[in-house]
Amino acid sequence: MTTTQPTFKAQPTVRTCPFDPPQEYRTLREQDAITQVTLPDGVTGWLVTRYEDVRAVLADPRFGATLPRVVDGDATPAPPPGMFIFLDPPAQTRFRRLLTGRFTVRRMRQLTPAVEQIVAEQLDVLARAGSPADLVQAFALPVPSLVICELLGVPYADREEFQRNSATMISLTASPEAFQEAREAMRRHIHRLVLAKRAEPTDDILSELAHTGELTDDELAGVGSLLLLAGHETTANMIALSTMCLLRNPGQLAALRTDPALMDGAVEELLRYLTIVQFGLRRVAREDVELHGHRIKAGSLVVAALSSGNRDAAQFAEDPDQLDVGRQYSPHLAFGHGIHQCLGQQLARVEMKAALGALFERFPTLRLAVPAEEVPMRHDTLVYGVHELPVTW
Repeated sequence: MTTTQPTFKAQPTVRTCPFDPPQEYRTLREQDAITQVTLPDGVTGWLVTRYEDVRAVLADPRFGATLPRVVDGDATPAPPPGMFIFLDPPAQTRFRRLLTGRFTVRRMRQLTPAVEQIVAEQLDVLARAGSPADLVQAFALPVPSLVICELLGVPYADREEFQRNSATMISLTASPEAFQEAREAMRRHIHRLVLAKRAEPTDDILSELAHTGELTDDELAGVGSLLLLAGHETTANMIALSTMCLLRNPGQLAALRTDPALMDGAVEELLRYLTIVQFGLRRVAREDVELHGHRIKAGSLVVAALSSGNRDAAQFAEDPDQLDVGRQYSPHLAFGHGIHQCLGQQLARVEMKAALGALFERFPTLRLAVPAEEVPMRHDTLVYGVHELPVTW
């Protein structure tokens, strides 16, 4: 006797505007805020779309962290050593404790002059090369790559290798074998660096962690790989997508140019409005949980749709579907929420503020070099953005 598995509607993934999440999220927020769906990788889970529910799930210890993709059918393998974003307390706690002090607001602000110098130098390179140019390869990707390499003590000459492996790891079209191969290649690369740091420490985070005596070589290689991946992929895509978004919203860009003091708020608004973690954050129910009348059984997957929550009018009352660089700040979900909230969020803010401010000041006539509809968007990756951004000035 065979059992027919229930079928669910697919998680919304189609964007009608490059800067907006799928339109179906609005309907779900209003009518069916917690619903079962089939996710892009074929597994089923509960999709949570309202701001308050997303925050509740991410803050609730009854929902644990889980890997963001399925490998070998439905099985989710144990996370590699050091990949602490896939761990729950108490296993997660010792990693966060070691790293939190290295990414404080104060320490990141102290990095601002160095980040601004990197931005200025990369803009010099862009200017010398002349227009048109691909802003992703010429600016948006090198800036955070240089910064995170400097922080971790990773040779920038190795950037092409880690960027190639990173692209495979966040691709929805990569095979499980390719994903595992890329992850292992990055781990091996960082593992070699860890051994070098233990032997001859330098002034960087990997060396500091190597000499705490609290992490094994494999754990430190995992931590380094995670920081390297997260430290350039997300910020690079935010810089490029934010640039395109501002170019397509000239009134908002003009407001920023008129009043540079708006930049801090503009960065928060761009983070909210664009929300590049496009398929949400996955959690697994550690026990049976009742959520708005739905019984979510232990072991069930729950997806917190960050981009939907960040467009919820219940939280962002002044037309959340419009970009407003002067919007009064309200806590957004771009960096997640709860104990797994992004460790490097302050660094990302520093980089975005420096990069966007200097870019539009240096190139006041910056514009797209192709029609907006011809810009290739990253619909096929876990981190949304543009594959390339042709610009001229």
